[in-house]
Amino acid sequence: MKIFFKTFGCRTNIYDTELMRDITKHQITDNPDHADVIVINSCTVTNFADKTLKEYLKKHKNKKILLTGCAAYTIGKELFAKGVVFGVFGHSYKEHIDDILSWIDPFVELGNLEFVNTNIVTSFSKTRAFIKIQEGCDFECGYCIIPQVRGKARSVDEALILRQIEILAQKGFREFVLTGINMGSYGKDTNTSLSELLKKIFQIKRIKRIRLGSLEPSQIDDEFLDVITNPILERHLHIALQYADDEMLRIMKRRNRVKQTLDLFEKLSQKGFALGTDYIVAHPKETEEIFQRGYEMLSNFPLTHIHVFRYSPRSMTHSATLDGRVDTHTAKKRVKLIQDLIRQKNYTFRQQKPKLTVLIEQFKNGYYTGYDEYYNPMFIKASDNLTGKWLEVEDYEVRMDGNYKDTI
Repeated sequence: MKIFFKTFGCRTNIYDTELMRDITKHQITDNPDHADVIVINSCTVTNFADKTLKEYLKKHKNKKILLTGCAAYTIGKELFAKGVVFGVFGHSYKEHIDDILSWIDPFVELGNLEFVNTNIVTSFSKTRAFIKIQEGCDFECGYCIIPQVRGKARSVDEALILRQIEILAQKGFREFVLTGINMGSYGKDTNTSLSELLKKIFQIKRIKRIRLGSLEPSQIDDEFLDVITNPILERHLHIALQYADDEMLRIMKRRNRVKQTLDLFEKLSQKGFALGTDYIVAHPKETEEIFQRGYEMLSNFPLTHIHVFRYSPRSMTHSATLDGRVDTHTAKKRVKLIQDLIRQKNYTFRQQKPKLTVLIEQFKNGYYTGYDEYYNPMFIKASDNLTGKWLEVEDYEVRMDGNYKDTI
């Protein structure tokens, strides 16, 4: 049996797919047209994510499809009832992928949201290795459905995480990306912390770089600020702000507040970090006055990266029940204003032109490409194959869309 795995969404989903790929004893194909079964690991963070999934299903309607991931919990039964998918299975079944593939009759099995991974990934199809350290989230942000489809925060066993990294390091992986649904909550249920885990990871030989997934500002403490001075950690952190006005943060049911978060970002910037964040535009009750206050405050943040999301009502969430919607034209205009603001900040940051360390990930459109320690893309022209190599780059051109090195 030939299996094609399709992944939508976050880094945690990327890890989960790699776990299924690693576990299965069936043949894996990288072409869906050649597959006997397509396994879709889905995202449902927005209605747009659901729309993208449905478009993909329509494109492959003649294939036997198994659906897993977060959308299994929101629209899985609907898709199954319409005969669009052969089977639907929840997160807890991903570690039993071959059992699932052997089932003869159509099915919906969502399992529970209390599982914790007990298997590890021993090989990756990418140059970087993704390591899931926790599942679930205890936050109750008004716009977010993820706690309902991932469950409460729970930590992967520390020994399992360390063993996985050691095995992958022995196999030649040098960059590791730690991921989870709410990474800052790691260890709250096992009497440890993300900081303590990082200290132990830093001791593993052969590691060249550790990247961290998104963090919550309310979970960053003094111990974490001390730990991140280790040079193995990338010089980029992504910390979820979501908005830069306290009134809107309260409407969103967020835990962070602007002044404390700005103070935190300034401390991290002084330590030499490039800083990214998430920002939601056009959330219900975002008046022009609130937007302008948020925009002006955001301009004070030492940011270099941003993911701007145009609010999309998510059924089964608090925010979807609120009035005060923002029209599409206004929302798009606000998104562009924020993107332009941070794009200029990023460009100014890169004009300092520090010496960069780049892991080359692929060859595309005439350039070898990869990311530096500040999570900025580097594009390099070279006659030799550089894929998978680490490069120290000093002489390069800074452009709005990335850094370029013409020859090497």
